[in-house]
Amino acid sequence: MSAVLGYEILTVAFAAEEAVVVPAPLLDNPKAAGPLQTAVIAGGCFWGVQGVYQHVRGSRQVLSGYSGGSKATADYETVSRGASGHAESVEIRFDPKELSYGDILQIYFSVAHDPTQLNRQGPDSGTQYRSAIFYADESQKRIAEAYIAQLDRAKVFRRAIVTKVERLTAFYPAEAYHQDFLLKNPNYPYIVINDLPKIANLKTVFPARYLDQPVTAQSSRWLRLDAAGDEPPAGVARRERARTTAVLATPQPFPRRPAAARPPRARSVGSSTMGRRRIIWARPR
Repeated sequence: MSAVLGYEILTVAFAAEEAVVVPAPLLDNPKAAGPLQTAVIAGGCFWGVQGVYQHVRGSRQVLSGYSGGSKATADYETVSRGASGHAESVEIRFDPKELSYGDILQIYFSVAHDPTQLNRQGPDSGTQYRSAIFYADESQKRIAEAYIAQLDRAKVFRRAIVTKVERLTAFYPAEAYHQDFLLKNPNYPYIVINDLPKIANLKTVFPARYLDQPVTAQSSRWLRLDAAGDEPPAGVARRERARTTAVLATPQPFPRRPAAARPPRARSVGSSTMGRRRIIWARPR
């Protein structure tokens, strides 16, 4: 992994999750050359989900943003109150010759989030953190619905999948300071505990799809450019610092083994342990 980001040291030291290896979707679009396609998904805090797909081979642009509500409420402060209808979402523009829509969903259900948590992901709760797939056309809808049914029949997870399949009406890119947040802030406690394990799991479970040099959103013309640049407004920054507190869900000592001796683990079937964290670092609102 990247020495700059320090994934190898940080991820294994704090990882309290295991990936769930899920079968590939039986229904999928064949890989074929063509114009870039777009997928929009939601699975909790968009920092980590964006970070995962920035490391997926075939991704060309990955943006954090909001889907499910109106343009008038598509801002971080409003969405964080939980009544906007939006979910923190990620838009993935991908090359259909390298990456299929089914590939994206397989990674989504395996390492990007826990699809059995209703209106929450780990320490974050509210409908803005719901598990949702926003389909752009009928083909995406069919693939998503068929895949959820396939995984439920296979009983890959102990609990039923609660992911909603919703029609995409619009995707609104989030503020500039949210873009590439994981890449820019790999030592941020929330990122270390909740999101770097996802990157490590991606590399372990999907080595052929793992991209060591991530794509970035920084230079994208779709980003909102705030007057404050890449820094959050003062009020948001104060709340972020205030909410960054450690919560010991089940007090446990940190792993004693050195990082090099403890690679991320993965299971082929069974229950997801994504909700059972030893340590949860609350994400700032």
